[in-house]
Amino acid sequence: MAVQIPIVEKILRTVAVYVLILVLFRLAGKRGLAGLNTFDMVVIFLLSNVVQNAVIGNDNSLLGGAIGAVTLVAVNSGITRWLARDPRAAGLLEGTATTVVKDGALVPGALRDLAMRPSELEHAIRLQSGDDLGEVSRAELEPDGQLLVELKAEEQNASRGDIEDLRRRLAEIERLLTVLAADRRPPR
Repeated sequence: MAVQIPIVEKILRTVAVYVLILVLFRLAGKRGLAGLNTFDMVVIFLLSNVVQNAVIGNDNSLLGGAIGAVTLVAVNSGITRWLARDPRAAGLLEGTATTVVKDGALVPGALRDLAMRPSELEHAIRLQSGDDLGEVSRAELEPDGQLLVELKAEEQNASRGDIEDLRRRLAEIERLLTVLAADRRPPR
């Protein structure tokens, strides 16, 4: 198998395209990484086709494709490990969370800045057990595109622990009522 482009050049081209796409996604914003819609999928499929020749050139050999694939996986693995160890690098490359809702109110301009539709926010709130914006204490769009919603305390569902705590309290109240009732009985 003859490689049409030198292996070092193929590796460098792959790394360069990886970095370019990383920068493009970073500039596109967090919302682009959240739930992919039909338009996002079209862009991803076309993007992979557009950059294919930049990665492997005219080399359609198995070895050429394998070199590109191994380089992509290795670079991605290295960057992922680096980001896990270096919070500053993670903040630079991935960004930071953006507050979208605070105390039941939409943060002015947040949806516009994130290119997010109100229906997407409403859907995320419903997925996380909320009914509407007024029930939300805080909602943040994470760098990975996930919208995390924290409901106000009074709007949160009871946990099993909450229910067990209530059962214990009720049992104690019943015990105390029984003792009080016994103390109030007239002597015989």
